[in-house]
Amino acid sequence: MDIHEYQAKEILARFDVPVPRGGLAYSPEQASYRCTEIGGSAWVVKAQVHAGGRGAAGGVKICYSDHEVQDVANSMFGRRLVTKQSAPRGKLIYRVYVEEATDIARELYFGIVLDRRIERVCIIASTEGGMEIEELATSKPEALIRTTIEPAVGFLEFQAREIAFALGLPPTLTAQATRVFRRAYRAFRDLEATMLEINPLVVTTKGSLVAVDAKMSFDDNALFRHLEISELRDRSQEDARESHAADRGLAYVGLDGNIGCMINGAGLAMATMDMIKLAGGEPANFLDIGGGASPERVLKAFRAVLHDKNVETMLINIFAGINRCDWVAQGIIDAFKQLEVKIPVVVRLAGTHVEEGQAMLRDSGLPIITADSLADAAQKAVAVVGSVSAG
Repeated sequence: MDIHEYQAKEILARFDVPVPRGGLAYSPEQASYRCTEIGGSAWVVKAQVHAGGRGAAGGVKICYSDHEVQDVANSMFGRRLVTKQSAPRGKLIYRVYVEEATDIARELYFGIVLDRRIERVCIIASTEGGMEIEELATSKPEALIRTTIEPAVGFLEFQAREIAFALGLPPTLTAQATRVFRRAYRAFRDLEATMLEINPLVVTTKGSLVAVDAKMSFDDNALFRHLEISELRDRSQEDARESHAADRGLAYVGLDGNIGCMINGAGLAMATMDMIKLAGGEPANFLDIGGGASPERVLKAFRAVLHDKNVETMLINIFAGINRCDWVAQGIIDAFKQLEVKIPVVVRLAGTHVEEGQAMLRDSGLPIITADSLADAAQKAVAVVGSVSAG
């Protein structure tokens, strides 16, 4: 789960990481009032959306009067911000964050991420703050400072000092940097985050460190232990299809195609999408119904796929081990009866109780297209989409 910048900064402030003074606004007038509350002579108005690259897309503006703050906020509200990291439709802006401008001497990068490849938390830092870390890793990998955290001991003080030295910070800032790094790590660890990024971490002209921007993502599976974090979820920034499926306990990722997929197992789902692409089609989603899927769960998955209005046909590919093909077949039959399915459905069943499942589909009298293999199913799904589009 992702959260907004202002929420990440509130969390960091709780862990004593220095952040600029700021306030949230839901209207241009409120934005203007926020800058008078904060005081000073310059402010930054930031669109609060779940997407990076806001500055280049016009989502971050520096202002020098309360009237300018109001005008800038007014131009942002209700607009869809399209960035390099957003979907083509962009993200709707309905709140902005107004904070005091910071006098910047240097910009640094500091991030903490869960590296699933090595099963360790990894800290990444760089002197090239303000740049997208993906671009930096490609164009200038030698600029990245990497530190791996041993789970048994955590992030030790000497490691934080080594990062400060590698960033070229003066001795007067080493102690403060060590504290900031370790406090940020404590926020990451205690709240079971999967990513924390401070970009840029600024050295001010007065010689102090300030987290000018912040992002945090959290492990969905751990949110039941952190209700205060789960309450920060902003559904308006999420794919409506993914939210609908997640609320029903389904693993779903929305894509841009028109062939809806219902599959058990992540590996089989990836293979199915590859076969659809090879056959000349485009998958509309990744949906894993998991093991032990009951007819009721299959029905929920049907609803999740049909929730996407771009779906023109549906491919169901089940290789039953823990699952049973007759359960899946019953769920498909129930879906046709309850949901008024109007699109073609291609079904490939294999594994446990496959004969029973195939017989149930055959005897149901429903207009279901059956397939003998994954390749056959993908080709039939692509062919029927073509016939529907042509018709």
